[in-house]
Amino acid sequence: MVAPDPVDARLLAMIAEMGRAAVHEVAARLGMDPREAAARLITLSGSGLPLLVGVECDPNGIRKALANSVAWGSYSGPGGQAVRGTPSGPYPPAPGTVHGTPSGSYPGHPGPQGPPSAPFPAQHGGSGPVPVSEPMSTWGVPGTSGWARGDQAPAPRSRTGKIGTTLETEGLEGARLTIQLVEVVDPADFLFTAAGYKLAVGERAVVVHTELANVGQVPFNSLPDMYLVLMTNKGETVAKAPVSLSSRPPHKIGIQPGETAGGHTVYVLPEDTVVFSVRWSSRPETDLNTLVWTIDD
Repeated sequence: MVAPDPVDARLLAMIAEMGRAAVHEVAARLGMDPREAAARLITLSGSGLPLLVGVECDPNGIRKALANSVAWGSYSGPGGQAVRGTPSGPYPPAPGTVHGTPSGSYPGHPGPQGPPSAPFPAQHGGSGPVPVSEPMSTWGVPGTSGWARGDQAPAPRSRTGKIGTTLETEGLEGARLTIQLVEVVDPADFLFTAAGYKLAVGERAVVVHTELANVGQVPFNSLPDMYLVLMTNKGETVAKAPVSLSSRPPHKIGIQPGETAGGHTVYVLPEDTVVFSVRWSSRPETDLNTLVWTIDD
């Protein structure tokens, strides 16, 4: 057997440590795209290693989704420093115009911090349909908890808002989450350089503060800001930078039912780029659970 390349070796080491885990959880711990991790694991499994890559589901839930898709008709698979928002945690205001009501202070940071994980880019068979046993009426949005009979479905939840808005969504494993975009610090050059990092000529830093609450019964096992990206006015996405600031603590992996956790995400982008919105998703591509907050100038 040919020795694995360094990325495969990291995957195998993580699998050996965890024993059993979902592919997206392994990918989250390594800072990888889940699709790349899955492809590599399948290849390694076929190379003779004692490794099984499988799928686990709720059979009844899948059958119901297939039945519902028939009635739906189709089914798709998988300057100055401006602080916008109302911070809930205590930090000092940076120089410039401050929008919001921050209070308290975090201690200053004496030197650089190492990246929490490897960088990753922003992304952007079975049997036939099960017959529907009874007539269906009005339907909710596919892929959400409202994807049921219209007389049983709750009112659709908003997936868009502005800074300070709390929106509700679901994780890949069914965890029910509320996410608040607390503040956007743009530019955040002072915070970035105070942590010991340097910006290239023509670059600026942006810091986004989000808070997630797990309001369901299913644990959320991913990194909360893995696919939290900035959207520009040209429709482009800006992925998170692989750095963390001690004065603005980063997110940690996992949120248990009933818990609330906050964190800060750092971005580095051209100084003339106009940030139009912030987008959260539980996967590389957008889906019906994707949340978007627009940013007003």
